Amino acid sequence: MKNQKLKSEQGFILPNHISPEVQEAFKKQRPVLALESTLITHGMPYPDNAELARDLEDIVRKEGVTPATIAIIDGVIHIGLDPLTLEKLAQSEKKSHKISRKDLGHALGKKLTGGTTVAATTFLAGLFGIQVFATGGIGGVHRGVEETMDISADLKAISESPVIVVCAGAKSILDVPKTLEALETLNVMVIGYKTKTMPLFYISEGGPKLDLTGNSFEELMSCLHYQRGLFPEEGIVVANPIPKKDELDKGVHREALLQGLKNANQLGIEGKELTPFLLQKMNELTEGQSLQSNKALIKNNAQLGSKIVKELFS
Repeated sequence: MKNQKLKSEQGFILPNHISPEVQEAFKKQRPVLALESTLITHGMPYPDNAELARDLEDIVRKEGVTPATIAIIDGVIHIGLDPLTLEKLAQSEKKSHKISRKDLGHALGKKLTGGTTVAATTFLAGLFGIQVFATGGIGGVHRGVEETMDISADLKAISESPVIVVCAGAKSILDVPKTLEALETLNVMVIGYKTKTMPLFYISEGGPKLDLTGNSFEELMSCLHYQRGLFPEEGIVVANPIPKKDELDKGVHREALLQGLKNANQLGIEGKELTPFLLQKMNELTEGQSLQSNKALIKNNAQLGSKIVKELFS
């Protein structure tokens, strides 16, 4: 469906391209799982980013679900990427923009290319009728928020979009307890999958206690079913811990994070540049261990996300 014009409720014409694979799934009412693209453009270096993006799509397909990696290419919303486009996006790190929900109009108007954040991907998934989105970790309340007021747009976007977001909690570089409090204030259901604490991205447990837990897949789906029925226009966060065999050592994580935050402060790095800087610095300081953990947790989320959306269509 090349450059089809999507007319929004407000009457705007939105240029979009739905890949043939996703178009076929929509037509036959098959389950589709949304995947983000800042992972490709800003999450990790090439060729790891391209390799992981392909692996994620393969994991989703093996579960009988169609992957829809979402990105903005030359001012066009792409729902699903063909292999060549994915490869080009993976190699365009220095030229690609990091596009959040608030940046979408600017990106379309100026025909930019970039990866969509959790906020933008959640919004676009909901706009195109995709019910589940798998990512690594969501953004949230940054450390030192009392001075910076730096709170990720991911939280509000999730609260306003009818999408289930499967993640390994909030990124551990954030203030996770305050992030959980902010989600509660926004009335976002945060339910742990086989965990009673908020996962800490690279680490499976040790975060703040969760009020809601699905102790089995059947129990999780039952809770999701009723929550979606009660609040069909609101998002849900499924907190899925990284497998213990893949988690980062807590001591290594703590030392690398503190050093990364110190370096960021010395260099004056903040705002949307902070997260990719810290992820890169964590990878350097852990000698690649954090990158491997990052890959593992995202794959784990893609698998659970696929199972959830498949169950919704059963």
